[in-house]
Amino acid sequence: MNFFKSLFGSNSNALNPADAKARIDEKRPLLILDVRQPDEFRDGHIPGAKLIPLGELANRLGELPRETEILCVCRSGSRSSAAAGQLARAGLNALNLRGGMMSWQMAGYPVKKGK
Repeated sequence: MNFFKSLFGSNSNALNPADAKARIDEKRPLLILDVRQPDEFRDGHIPGAKLIPLGELANRLGELPRETEILCVCRSGSRSSAAAGQLARAGLNALNLRGGMMSWQMAGYPVKKGK
C-alpha cells in the first residue's frame, strides 16, 4: 500500500471541486497545473491553468514555482494524482483535484475553451 501512495500520492493531498474553487477564489497564490494532453486542454480547462502533459512533467519541473501551491488537474483525477505525487517527491507543494475536470464541470464551475 505504501508503494502505491508514494507512486500516486494520497487522498490527504486531494481537494474536492468546492474546496478547490474556494482556494482559487481566495486569490492566494495557487498554480493550476493541467496534466492532460493539449487536445483535452483545448476542449475545456480551468481558467488560468498551465498545461504540462503528465509525460513531460519530469523534464519541465523547472517551470514550476517552488513557493506556490500547485493544484494538479486531469480528466478524472487519476493522472493528476500521479502528478501530485511526482511533484511532492520533487519537494513541491502539490494538491490533486479529486474527480478532475469531470467533477469540476459537474459542479458547474467555469471552464475555458481553447488555449
